[in-house]
Amino acid sequence: MLGTIPSPPSDALPIIGVRYYGLMIALGVLAAVWLARRRFAQRGIDPDLMADIAVWAVPAGLVGARAYHVITDYGTRYCGTPECSGSLFPDAFLIWKGGLGIPGGILAGVVVGIFAARHYGVPIGRGLDAVAPALPLAQAIGRMGNWFNQELFGRPTDLPWGLRIDDPAALFALPAEYQGETVFHPTFLYEGLWNLGLMFLLIKVDATRRLRPAKVFWLYVFGYGLGRLWVEGLRIDEATLVGGLRVNTWMSLVIMVVALAMVLRGGPFQDDEARTAALAVTPWVEPAEGTPSGSEAAQLVEDDVAQGGPQDAGPGAEVGVAEPDEGELRVGVDPDEGA
Repeated sequence: MLGTIPSPPSDALPIIGVRYYGLMIALGVLAAVWLARRRFAQRGIDPDLMADIAVWAVPAGLVGARAYHVITDYGTRYCGTPECSGSLFPDAFLIWKGGLGIPGGILAGVVVGIFAARHYGVPIGRGLDAVAPALPLAQAIGRMGNWFNQELFGRPTDLPWGLRIDDPAALFALPAEYQGETVFHPTFLYEGLWNLGLMFLLIKVDATRRLRPAKVFWLYVFGYGLGRLWVEGLRIDEATLVGGLRVNTWMSLVIMVVALAMVLRGGPFQDDEARTAALAVTPWVEPAEGTPSGSEAAQLVEDDVAQGGPQDAGPGAEVGVAEPDEGELRVGVDPDEGA
């Protein structure tokens, strides 16, 4: 068929053998951290703190994503009985073969990220909104790894952008009604493009500062659930079914309901005074050489507090210690931040 998307020539880099799947995930993480750092700076928050948070949140997200995949597909791939196609050990750890559940990654990464943000003194609402567009960017890039693995495609199609599959193992694993087909909906590409669109929408909405703190993040969660919902309807890969529906279809519905409730909780919009104050936040300016930043500044504050305050007139004396109920560190006060 003319005009189809071809299969990849290989699933790993020549000579060095690095899997493209893992490479795409790594590139997605790097792009997300880059964007989140820029958005931290726009909000007057030290961008180095984003890197400090990512050190904890990214590994937690990967572990959560893999755990979600193994748990939800346990009965079909990892149960370890003769009726199953695989075993829990060591298959559950072969992450380069694919199998990351984004809902689990979001949950684990955000929870650990919030704890890290509190430790470093980053305002939670403002931090979540800064990170929100970076998450779909990471997902969009990471989804390209599914192309290299020739996985997560949808029903057969004759559309000009159909994906041609030439992996015998992938074709053999098709349901009986699709045996003999070779061109399918590239559902991973659909989801990736949806995530890119969601990223730009979140950036545009957030630029108005009309939404209260953390609402942009919950808007991302709703948008992700909505996109995943229709993509799941096209997929034909093996999956656990609950009530005749794929488990990720149910999860998408749950995600959307929870996210919508959080957007509406307390009202989505902030008043004009709070919006004006948010728009007037001074972007972060890199301090002069020798001035501590990021986690170093957080540690300096802790040391000063433990010793009863700054001991000299050096850089540490200029670091303000936030009140317990402000949750701020070297950033401007954000009205209604705790909402």
